Amino acid sequence: MFFDIGPLELVALVVLAVLVFGPDKLPKVIHDVMQFVRKVREFSDSAKEDIRRELGPEFKDFEFEDLNPKTFIRKNLMNGDEDEYGLKELKDLRNSFDLRKEMAEVTDAVNGVEPGTKAASGAASGAAAATDTTTTPDRLRKPERLGPDEPPPFDADAT
Repeated sequence: MFFDIGPLELVALVVLAVLVFGPDKLPKVIHDVMQFVRKVREFSDSAKEDIRRELGPEFKDFEFEDLNPKTFIRKNLMNGDEDEYGLKELKDLRNSFDLRKEMAEVTDAVNGVEPGTKAASGAASGAAAATDTTTTPDRLRKPERLGPDEPPPFDADAT
């Protein structure tokens, strides 16, 4: 019932309740709150039973907890197969994607390198593609150093 309430927070709530309601009214307030919680639970249980009864016999094993997405995935898609951390197949699926290869292909496509001409091997191919000025588009090339008496290039679009 207490999700993330630590002992210090619980003591602070008790002290606050004593200060707000007073020591003589606090037992009656606790009793009223407990009755309210009990009635809400009874209402919830009766609503669940009404829904199960209306759905019919084909939904006799229906659980409302299955409406939680994590529980639904664990039960229906993963066939209840879990390792110590849960969802073994999801980890296998995540590990099956080679993001380095995908990024190398995207980098090669941006730099204009043909996929068959260069081995895409992660950072090494990315560094080689960045230094290769013959296939790099003009905007991605580093500007060459200007001589001491050369004026900087004029860009009409930038001014």
